[in-house]
Amino acid sequence: MDFSDGFVSKEHRELHRSASESADPLSASPLPVSARSPKSPKSSKSPKSPKSPKIQGKHGKGSPLKHDRHSHSAVDGRPKKGGSGGKGTWGGLLDTDDNYTADPNDPNFNSSEECENSDARKERVDFEEYKKKATIIVEEYFATDDITSTANELGELDRPTYSYYFVKKLVSKAMDRHDKEKEMAAVLLSALYADYIDPPQVYKGFCKLVESADDFIVDIPDTVDVLALFIARAVVDDILPPAFLKKQMNYLPKDSKGIEVLKRAEKGYLAAPLHAEIIERRWGGSKKMTVEDVKAKINDLLIEYVVSGDKKEACRCIKDLKVPFFHHEIVKRALVMAMERRQAEGQLLNLLKEAAEEGLINSSQVSKGFGRMIDYVDDLSLDIPNARGILRSLISKAASEGWLCASSLKSLSLQPEKRSLEDSVARVFKTKAQSIIQEYFLSGDISEVNSCVESENSTCSSELNAIFVKRLITLSMDRKNREKEMASVLLSSLCFPADDVVNGFVMLIESADDTALDNPVVVEDLAMFLARSVVDEVLAPQHLEEIGSQCLAAESIGSKVLKMARSLLKARLSGERILRCWGGGGRIGWAVEDVKDKIGKLLEEFESGGDVREACRCMKELGMPFFNHEVVKKALVTIMEKKNERLWILLEECFGSGLITTNQMAKGFGRVVDSLDDLALDVPDARKQFTHYVERAKNAGWLDSSFCFSKSGHSTENGTG
Repeated sequence: MDFSDGFVSKEHRELHRSASESADPLSASPLPVSARSPKSPKSSKSPKSPKSPKIQGKHGKGSPLKHDRHSHSAVDGRPKKGGSGGKGTWGGLLDTDDNYTADPNDPNFNSSEECENSDARKERVDFEEYKKKATIIVEEYFATDDITSTANELGELDRPTYSYYFVKKLVSKAMDRHDKEKEMAAVLLSALYADYIDPPQVYKGFCKLVESADDFIVDIPDTVDVLALFIARAVVDDILPPAFLKKQMNYLPKDSKGIEVLKRAEKGYLAAPLHAEIIERRWGGSKKMTVEDVKAKINDLLIEYVVSGDKKEACRCIKDLKVPFFHHEIVKRALVMAMERRQAEGQLLNLLKEAAEEGLINSSQVSKGFGRMIDYVDDLSLDIPNARGILRSLISKAASEGWLCASSLKSLSLQPEKRSLEDSVARVFKTKAQSIIQEYFLSGDISEVNSCVESENSTCSSELNAIFVKRLITLSMDRKNREKEMASVLLSSLCFPADDVVNGFVMLIESADDTALDNPVVVEDLAMFLARSVVDEVLAPQHLEEIGSQCLAAESIGSKVLKMARSLLKARLSGERILRCWGGGGRIGWAVEDVKDKIGKLLEEFESGGDVREACRCMKELGMPFFNHEVVKKALVTIMEKKNERLWILLEECFGSGLITTNQMAKGFGRVVDSLDDLALDVPDARKQFTHYVERAKNAGWLDSSFCFSKSGHSTENGTG
């Protein structure tokens, strides 16, 4: 009603208001009223506001009091169920448009809530962007097989909290490809673990994979088997804890494919005999070249390059080797060849320059190769009189051409420096010991370590031996179980006197407080190394008392280490458990006594007419090269007891084929020295026979000429008995 024409009483106004409130909006006006947002009360299409439709007065024709207030329109304009949203309605009280944005001037505006929403939106965008880039990186890796480049690209993404998605994407992509890509994915995960992808992210990635098994099986029919093998491989590679299997089973529905995957991994792969070897070779892995094979190939390609001069072919061969971490060997061997064949010097330097400029050999590998040459130059001087001068010339040329950073190298004088100070000797040896050990962790070549240690410690200094033991264990404690196992194997293969090993452990215990800042489980690690040394017979049990006498404080770390080591050794089946503590110890389920028993049976079978090749094959299958000194000891004792030299033939074959190393041979003879007094009770001429066999072994090159033993029955070189 329009009240502008005349006076209207208060009574009429109230009557009009109540009628307006109770009326159906459509009965009052046939005009459609579009829904409006709370922010815009007036529609842009209608010139009138919702209050503008005119309603007749009390006596008028369209009075809502006189007629039925229900609409005669076929369209029901009442709100839908839920109270809002019908045609011709305003919508719900809290309904907003999709493009609605909060108004900072609104009294109800909440800045913190708006920031949270903004952060969530940004996070979603970041994650979507990460997913796209991660997919590209995975595809490029499968195309190039370049671990270093892939690691760098992943690091550049700088989103460590999303790394689980990379794990999931890598494995899921590999699952639908050939064995080559599956092996590449497993190798990449192991390479990126800890350094580029945090362990919790790897764990989460595999959780996501197991949860998605039901989705994967739609496109990949053998999902259960392939994903189970990936999980088993991750456990073998020590990037996924074995407890993952049991924990995830508790979180998954019993009828899910994820449960089948976990059961297949546990019972089908990880519970099988020789499972680690089988799993690693399932996709064609673990058939890698040995260090000696790589060195031979490097030598061949350099010789072929000098003859042909084909630089592109040489670079292709370097790339095909696929050992970027070992390119320093190429640099070293090329430099040695350049010094030996002066006419080929320019040609070889051009190859190194080309490889460095193209990024085929990175700058750190170039520097490392030159650094190794500086360390090796004194030995080289025996064959090349002016080796130092020639090497200085090569360094100068490489630096002037810009592919070598000479400032990163040690100084090289024309005359060998005389080492006068004890401290300087120890300091230099520590540096070299560290590089020897790090290279050993990459190559696993025990014989190379032996030769390097002998050359660096030519005086057989007890102090330097102890320093090497300390450095070896310290570096391995900061790495994975693989390196810890390698350290224990190397320690048992080195023929260090027991006193030197004891001193090494004492030095470790003395510095344990500092080590504990970086390694919270230093007590457990040291105790396990100490117990393992006793099981491997590197130390005798009484040596623990000797170490304890130098760690007097009751609450010191040393006393805690010794207490834990003793408890480990006293435990039931301790030998087997300690041997397997880091994944080593030969075959699964074999205790030390089992291995000794098998060695005894092997020797008995050969002595009774067995074949030499078969005996050697059985020794290889034991999978415990660091325990071959037991073969030497048992063979010698049997020869002296039965006066039958047939077993000597076996020792000759084993030494000639490299199955038993010089160190293991010396250690075996040394252990016989320690048991001579007991042996003399049954074999009166045991000492005389043993002296004879020692001389034969020296003549055959099995033992060093310095090997001898005293009347009391103690070896002067091998005190590790």
